[in-house]
Amino acid sequence: MCGILAVFGCVDTSQAQRARIIELSRRLRHRGPDWSGLHCDQDCYLAHQRLAIVDPTSGDQPLYNEDKTIVVTVNGEIYNHGDLKKQLKSHVFRTGSDCEVIAHLYEEHGEDFVDMLDGMFSFVLLDTRDRSFIAARDAIGVTPLYLGWGLDGSIWFASEMKALSDDCERFMVFPPGHIYSSKHGGLRRWYNPPWYSEHIPSTPYDPLVLREAFEKAVVKRLMADVPFGVLLSGGLDSSLVAAIASRHLGETNVARQWGSQLHTFCIGLKGSPDLRAAREVADYIGSLHHEFNFTVQEGIDALEEVIYHIETYDVTTVRASTPMFLMSRKIKSLGVKMVISGEGSDEIFGGYLYFHKAPNKKEFHLETCHKIKALHLYDCLRANKSTSAWGVEARVPFLDKNFLNIAMDIDPDWKMVRPDLGRIEKWVLRNAFDADENPYLPKHILYRQKEQFSDGVGYSWIDGLKDHANQHVSDAMLMNASFVYPENTPTTKEAYYYRKIFEKFFPKNAARSTVPGGPSIACSTAKALEWDAGWAKNPDPSGRAALGVHAAAYEDA
Repeated sequence: MCGILAVFGCVDTSQAQRARIIELSRRLRHRGPDWSGLHCDQDCYLAHQRLAIVDPTSGDQPLYNEDKTIVVTVNGEIYNHGDLKKQLKSHVFRTGSDCEVIAHLYEEHGEDFVDMLDGMFSFVLLDTRDRSFIAARDAIGVTPLYLGWGLDGSIWFASEMKALSDDCERFMVFPPGHIYSSKHGGLRRWYNPPWYSEHIPSTPYDPLVLREAFEKAVVKRLMADVPFGVLLSGGLDSSLVAAIASRHLGETNVARQWGSQLHTFCIGLKGSPDLRAAREVADYIGSLHHEFNFTVQEGIDALEEVIYHIETYDVTTVRASTPMFLMSRKIKSLGVKMVISGEGSDEIFGGYLYFHKAPNKKEFHLETCHKIKALHLYDCLRANKSTSAWGVEARVPFLDKNFLNIAMDIDPDWKMVRPDLGRIEKWVLRNAFDADENPYLPKHILYRQKEQFSDGVGYSWIDGLKDHANQHVSDAMLMNASFVYPENTPTTKEAYYYRKIFEKFFPKNAARSTVPGGPSIACSTAKALEWDAGWAKNPDPSGRAALGVHAAAYEDA
């Protein structure tokens, strides 16, 4: 995972401005510690901090076409770059980088090539022939990107807010699935799958089709020239990813260089649910398992650094990012630069426990659509920024474009929780991998109840955070929160505590507006709170707040 910064239309083109761009780009060096690159062309700057995963020796950026009239800086991976290169036989490629195809595709197709890319990406491209530029972000927003405007009329793009917040008067999250074009003067959506319209699908559930699509999604993410592993919590999603990766690792190029035994990683408080389950899965699939412990105090000590890196004050995201941040540091110390993770499954299949209360298939499907569209503000942000804080790249096969289209085209009646039919949450996914011959996972793991990551690392983690916040935020502070923070007013002491830290690093109005707000139960949207009247009394994003659903639910107040 790399860091990109691009600025267009700077009035100041002096050496001092070049030095300023370099200084700001260095704020992203944690994302890409392997190399730094900068292209300057009059009032245009494209900077890059590289994390070398594919072609470490020659893939430094920015990247160019043959005559260097097209310049591109990219963060991400293009999994179908081999197939795309076959369509570009008349072009000469300078590197083995998967991202170089972007420059050549632009030469062939102009701005209408983005949907041809299969991967996770944010990129900015400059056409020096007419001084036009474009920027684009992947379909779901797996990779982060921000867009800003300077008082001098300049336009800025950056992988993280910290690289542009000081120099831009206004900035915003660059929307996923969109392209910005200087020729057309704004943003337009390039990603338009059938599910995006929120029409209720009617395709019958086919477990084999779903299984094959997900296996392909995992296999294509084994593309790497460096050591990698799988984040294994022991829950359904990460366990499936690990099981599939372990089966197919021996067929890959990376196995010939780094070995065919999969590495898996897990973190938790001692005795936590995740540690026990992950160890069992690792033993079953034969992975080389690395188990890390942390204490509540170690997590609390890291909170300021975590919030600086993840650039949000959302309670669930902070809770879950902290152990992931600590784990990523350990993973990097082992020489691993890429991990595969299980984000996205709960949004696609209605895996959060509050989906048990969905009143009908229409409400169920609409909630999944809304959750997927917001992933870039929550789980994608967490997975990307928590890992890239230590120069580790996270890949998420559940958000594969083809798999997503297949999964979201299933009649949502099949996804509904139906105890009378023996269907628990995510039954369609569990059933698809419930093979009697050569089983992927033990059945009790395959049918383990959903644990949110911030819960699964150990229930006392969240309880410890609440206790810590209670010691640092007084009743008077919370009572006056609406005056201090009129936008997205924190309603709990924990939320107030995170907001206070966030504002220290990012004090501008534009920064706080990049974070979503609203009540939630077990990660629901505000709309889903209407599904159960009792939830309004306990609006906590933890899975244990789903009273009457979670086996270790909070006591009803």
